[in-house]
Amino acid sequence: MTKETKKMAGIIILTVPTIAYGGYFLLTVLSGQADDLALTDFQKSMFRAGHAHAGVLVILSLVTLLYVDAARLSPAWKWAVRVSFPLAAILVSGGFFAAAIGRGLTQPNEFIAILFVGVFVLIFGLITLGVGLVRK
Repeated sequence: MTKETKKMAGIIILTVPTIAYGGYFLLTVLSGQADDLALTDFQKSMFRAGHAHAGVLVILSLVTLLYVDAARLSPAWKWAVRVSFPLAAILVSGGFFAAAIGRGLTQPNEFIAILFVGVFVLIFGLITLGVGLVRK
């Protein structure tokens, strides 16, 4: 494993406590301990989805790092792949949260676009890494 991959893995692992704290917040909301926030069922669902996607995409970020060094890609493309997965985790989960911010929302606001940018970044990373591995 290269030093670049190790460094990125360390950074990604350091983000996990924020996801754990998000789980704590979600637990308080879903258990009725944060009723003063007056969240709609839609908002609770979006927060749940954002939290789940953050966790899954961070795990995917760590797993893909195991393959980046084996891919036949230039150093710049390897960095793009290394960054794309954690960036997608931030954008996709952040898109769920941002799209549900506001009083009494029952449908996504305009910030749902953040989620779609994250999906594009994720697909970019997947295709680039896949091509780099197939070329090997």
